[in-house]
Amino acid sequence: MPTPLAVLDLANGWLPTQALYVAASLGIADLLEHGALPAEEIARRAGSDRDGTYRLLRALAGYGVFTELPDGRFALNALADPLRTASRQTVRPLVLAPGDPILWATHGQLLGAVRTGRSGHELAHGTNGFRHLAAEPELAAKFHDTMRVTTAMSVRPLLAAYEFGRFGRIVDVGGGSGELVAAVLGANPGLRGVVFDLASATGRTSETLTRAGVSDRCTIENGSFFDAVPPGADAYLLKNIIHDWADDQALQILRSVRDAIPPSGRLLLIECVVPTRRNRPHFSHWLDLHVMLTIGGRERTREEYEALLRQARFRVRTIVPTITPLSVIESVPA
Repeated sequence: MPTPLAVLDLANGWLPTQALYVAASLGIADLLEHGALPAEEIARRAGSDRDGTYRLLRALAGYGVFTELPDGRFALNALADPLRTASRQTVRPLVLAPGDPILWATHGQLLGAVRTGRSGHELAHGTNGFRHLAAEPELAAKFHDTMRVTTAMSVRPLLAAYEFGRFGRIVDVGGGSGELVAAVLGANPGLRGVVFDLASATGRTSETLTRAGVSDRCTIENGSFFDAVPPGADAYLLKNIIHDWADDQALQILRSVRDAIPPSGRLLLIECVVPTRRNRPHFSHWLDLHVMLTIGGRERTREEYEALLRQARFRVRTIVPTITPLSVIESVPA
């Protein structure tokens, strides 16, 4: 592809994002789960315009999302199936998120964020992303749904890469709906756990633990990780927690864990680690811009994590990669 066209291809990335968002909003994949349908029928069932629906599906089929059959009907395929609500690999909440008007406006403030150093969410909506979530339960529910799906997608690679069974008791700090600790306990029958998070984040946790068959081995405790976390566990899991915060707040969280962890304990940060090699694309680079815009957070390199953890009196023992962009940063009290 000629260089100018390659640049334009990148610049037009917003179009697939919006097209996927619209398809997910209309529930098109759900409508096709029992068989192919013509665009006219999809539009009738979705309550959308016939011509617009066809043009949307034609564009997505060109990217391999849905298949346009010779008779003009559209069908699910491997890329479209995760858009179904009931798919075992559903990403529907994650596809809905970037096209949502609130987040779309936030991402539209990248220029302002780069110029001012303020979060895009603050520039677009006049408030911090987390304060916005606290003020709007419906928005918070969408956020926690995306976190639940993100965790569900990463559980198997984490279990394959890291040996959790050597611990007796773990605390999932900021564990939300409990998807991670439920999977870890399910794979390790001798392990006991605690899900620790704000009360507003644990409304579905009991259901998750019961569904996984581990409710007899896991408790739910509510509180803020800025204040204190449950003491005396063998391991403390923090998945995608530290990247949400600038260094000062991240240190406050890590120091709460440091006050609670026994000398033999392990701190397990599950995060994207930004590679130091230059001029190569990496998922963490885009995620870094996303958290910068939405909540004023940041992704970090290994060296940045080591420096941050040293300040909290931890020492990085090892970093275990997974087949996903996530790694397990294992640290011990220093």
